Amino acid sequence: MKKSALILMLLFGFSLATNAKNTEVYPTNWWVGMKTNSIQLLIRSTDDSFASDKVSINYPGITVVKTYSFPNQKYIAVDIVIAPETVAGDVTIELNQKGGKQKIKWSLYNRRSGNGTQYAQGVTSSDFIDLIMVDRFSNGDVTNDKIKGLRDQSLNRNEMYDRHGGDLQGVLNNLDYIQGLGVTTLWFTPIMENDMEKRTEHGYAITNHYKIDARYGGDALYEKLSEQLHKRGMKLIFDAVYNHIGSFHFLELDPPANDWVHRWPTYTQTNYREIPLFDPYGAKSDKKRMSDGWFDKMMPDINQDNPFMANFIIQNCIWHIEKFGIDGVRLDTYTYNDLDFANRCNKAIMDEFPKITIFGEIMVHGVANQAYFEQNNMDVSFKSNLPSVVDFQSLYYGIIPALTEPFGWKEGVNRLYYTLSSDFLSKNPMQKVLLLDNHDEPRFFSLVGENVEKQKMGFEWLLTCRGIPQLYYGSEVLMKGFKAPDGLVRADFPGGWKGDTKNAFTGKGMTDDEKSTQDLVRKLANFRKNASAIKTGKMMHYVPVDGLYVYFRYDENQTIMCIMNTSNTEKEIDFQKYNERTAGFLSAKNVITEESLNTLNKTTIPAMKMWVLELKK
Repeated sequence: MKKSALILMLLFGFSLATNAKNTEVYPTNWWVGMKTNSIQLLIRSTDDSFASDKVSINYPGITVVKTYSFPNQKYIAVDIVIAPETVAGDVTIELNQKGGKQKIKWSLYNRRSGNGTQYAQGVTSSDFIDLIMVDRFSNGDVTNDKIKGLRDQSLNRNEMYDRHGGDLQGVLNNLDYIQGLGVTTLWFTPIMENDMEKRTEHGYAITNHYKIDARYGGDALYEKLSEQLHKRGMKLIFDAVYNHIGSFHFLELDPPANDWVHRWPTYTQTNYREIPLFDPYGAKSDKKRMSDGWFDKMMPDINQDNPFMANFIIQNCIWHIEKFGIDGVRLDTYTYNDLDFANRCNKAIMDEFPKITIFGEIMVHGVANQAYFEQNNMDVSFKSNLPSVVDFQSLYYGIIPALTEPFGWKEGVNRLYYTLSSDFLSKNPMQKVLLLDNHDEPRFFSLVGENVEKQKMGFEWLLTCRGIPQLYYGSEVLMKGFKAPDGLVRADFPGGWKGDTKNAFTGKGMTDDEKSTQDLVRKLANFRKNASAIKTGKMMHYVPVDGLYVYFRYDENQTIMCIMNTSNTEKEIDFQKYNERTAGFLSAKNVITEESLNTLNKTTIPAMKMWVLELKK
């Protein structure tokens, strides 16, 4: 730089730090016209301390309300209000650093078009979710397999805990397959940056809430994927993590103060016990350890009582939904959060996006235990506003024992009947997310002893029972594995990598059993798209008898009869026995085989078989 130019800059009050790259603002931007217009900016300098917390913003419609300093002088926080009439543009924020005044740019954007209709539209019982671990689905761009500067440089498909190279381009490349399968909605395990030393494949140790991991393709590709999904009439779910961060997150490595995460004298892990949170006889120390203990040594537990950290998380959830056009939010490790904070965060999201769906991971044991954390009909001191949950009860105490236990008074399929009968505890049972397996659970095919017919029965139940069905990638082609360790349930989708000998996208190298299971899911899921009785209808079920469980999905326009024979012998079906729902119908068409039955006659269902029948007049 010429000496004369430097003199001119100094004369006009600028320093060499102007627009320096070493100062970051969170949220990284905001939007005009948001209901959430009172924002707390967290400003971080990576190489210089702030001389004071004095901040100037001279932009029409923005008012600086209050500023805050911290023990770590590399941070300041600024409360601003964005007036309704404010227009989009680049906002200049003037700061005082020890090295001189600094001016940084922060952007206000117009909201994405179609918000509230095409985006943030909610995920309902009309949808079918596919849960995908992006690193394990398909490698569409080998150039981003390793990113210089990130700590984890692993790339080995033979090691279950190394990165395998799957990315968002791989998902984009295979949207025809996914949509053709009958899927309407994609949910990814977190794809925000996980700049950890190891175990970055699952995504739950976030190190930057405002950056999509470059190994998946970054922000631009994620936005492109969202746009492509919505053009297809599909939806996108965001996996939000309130409870913890990765140990290499800047808020842990270089925090504004020491109380942004929960600190213990020595490392203290959560007890993983939700019961003390509502137990009338519970000890406060057990409750504290459940909520404030760390989920893992590499996952510091967020202190949601810290108002700055709480604002950081809430604003990020809203930012992510608006930025990427999200339709639903899945909340990780929900029971481990401060529940009052969780209510506040849920409310903030729903106030901004009234149609959006929120469902929590409530991985507990007991229907009442689960209901405590969602909107419920129980008279309890804490009233949750969480609209919905992942329904682990219908998995643990429902479909698994139904297909793996001998029938008894309270065993076998009776456990599924009892569990579903407890829906009276919940306000929104149709919004519960059903599953056979996920990234933390054994593959269902392994649980049922690699019995193909039982796997098919599981899918027939999943796609006809009340609630929102969720597929775990690859289970439609009989992927298997027990979670000992968990990496065994996170294998690569066959055909997602160049050179794979088996390709589930095309059918190459697949067995007849794999193809027939995939075909069943495809046929039933696509039938479901136009089946009003299954999507939004009522449910009625009958007390199981000798391993035979019958339930109906019905509305004014359609009646679906589901017959599940969990016995080792064939069973007689007398349609007149169920005349509350079968009266007036003359025939039944099997949705899968397309065979027709005369409902005025008795018939026989084979052992260990399920029928999905559409009744006809």
